[in-house]
Amino acid sequence: MDADLGSPRELTWLQRRRALYQPELPPCLQGTRVRVKFGDSTTSIDPKCADIVAQAFPHTFGQKLVHFLEPNTMVSDAQVIEERPPIRVGVLFSGRQSPGGHNVIWGTYDAMKAQSPHNVLLGFVGGTEGLFAKKTLEITDGVFSSYKNQGGFDLLGRTVDQIRTTEQVNAAMSTCCDLSLDGLIIIGGVTSNSDAAQLAETFVKHNCKTKVIGVPVTLSGDLKNQFVETTVGFDTVCKVDSQLISNVCLDAVSAGKYYYFVRLMGGKASHVAFECALQSHPNMVILGEEVALSKLTLMEIINKICDGVQARAAQGKYHGVLLIPEGLIESIPEMYALIQEINNLHSNNVPEDEIPSQLSPWAAALFKFLPQFIRRELVLHQESDNSAQLSQIDTEQLLAHLVEAEMNNRTKEGNYKGRKFSSVCHFFGSQARGSLPSNFDCNYAYAMMSVRRHLRGPGAVPIGRPVIHPSPIDLKAESYATPGGIQFEGPGTDTKPITLTMEGQDYLGDIEILQDYLEKLRTILKPGCSREVLKAAISSMASVNDVLKVMSAPLNAELPLYHFN
Repeated sequence: MDADLGSPRELTWLQRRRALYQPELPPCLQGTRVRVKFGDSTTSIDPKCADIVAQAFPHTFGQKLVHFLEPNTMVSDAQVIEERPPIRVGVLFSGRQSPGGHNVIWGTYDAMKAQSPHNVLLGFVGGTEGLFAKKTLEITDGVFSSYKNQGGFDLLGRTVDQIRTTEQVNAAMSTCCDLSLDGLIIIGGVTSNSDAAQLAETFVKHNCKTKVIGVPVTLSGDLKNQFVETTVGFDTVCKVDSQLISNVCLDAVSAGKYYYFVRLMGGKASHVAFECALQSHPNMVILGEEVALSKLTLMEIINKICDGVQARAAQGKYHGVLLIPEGLIESIPEMYALIQEINNLHSNNVPEDEIPSQLSPWAAALFKFLPQFIRRELVLHQESDNSAQLSQIDTEQLLAHLVEAEMNNRTKEGNYKGRKFSSVCHFFGSQARGSLPSNFDCNYAYAMMSVRRHLRGPGAVPIGRPVIHPSPIDLKAESYATPGGIQFEGPGTDTKPITLTMEGQDYLGDIEILQDYLEKLRTILKPGCSREVLKAAISSMASVNDVLKVMSAPLNAELPLYHFN
């Protein structure tokens, strides 16, 4: 397989057309000179975690935030990054495929060559294993020409997404030192960026000159905070999935006799399911965060779905579409506890076929209650981050199976007199992650937005906010939406994810607005202003201070980690 990596692609007409698209750069990154301003030190979202994280990352925690400035911004303490000696940088894919990954490499290459034609960008063939084995491919115009604005990760490929053991970290450091790399770019999701954070700490500790940069490229959309509004690939995947879902919705209303249970790839978080629900308007979306917050059991979820089916039947409707996030299974309290027991047995090297016999009595009873196909999938070997293989657990089929059984029971008991319940199940995963990236993801990836990594384990910093909006079944009318496919030209090309526009997360822009107001206050409240103005200002500022003190209190650790506005 490695022989095919980095080889020129045979492009279709559409792919050739897409390769001609030139991504846009924000003003602050245009040109060869970059102006930056250093801000406050980085910290954790929950102040209670700061000391623990600082102990785990003594050399890298607390570094200054960097604010890139537009060329015409007048800031007295801004620093200008100009020409530097030639540099050598390595880059690798270390995560699931996500649209836009190639453009991270393209943006890096163009930026480096704009600074100096002597700069060198090396791609590690085969992901982390290529890093350990020093297997490189120099990125050139000729090598990269057929990968611009293209989907997949097949320029370099990927293997085991892990840089965690002492042996792996030492091998990575040895490669960076032997190749005299000034920087190492790791393209991936939460797990990959977590490993990048630890790698950066180790490099500093051992005086390795290589700077580690994590780039948030994951379809899940779960690696974000106030500085990183979304991940590369999320927009494309949601648009592709939403088109597929809208097709299913129209099929459902046309046939009028099936309920479609659609599971969406997206990891533990429900961002993809929520965004697709906003774009396609299904009858119901079950958010894992909402289930965790409400502590809904498996049968409570089943009963809620059945209540919706029965209510729609009373209106003469025997069809519908339900969206299910990939991580829902772990959000159900009793299923989470069962999965944790299974993971612990895996960690103790218990063979898969012996796991059922070593479960605790309550877990064994739950395991026995589940359909055979779910039992088989639950004991599959863990992912590289020691979590369950969520993509291999057919949660949609489990729900459809239990809903059908409950509807049959209601029919026998005389509580349901409608037609027999029928379901069709789908899992939309790899159909979207290899898609041609949208303009949004092309631009975002090309600009190469880096991220302050998500730290896992003791003292981990949770990324997200603590309240979930409910997602009720719409019993009033059909309102299925048809967003269509990704638009590369003409109207709709610049459409952003709905959740991104709803959340209003221009954090740094809001900081600038606040600074403008503070500057106006300094102008008004100079010595010599009237006593009335001074008293009004003191009263107002005291009130603001009281409100902000309450709002700045530490987050309740019992609350869920994600919030959708």
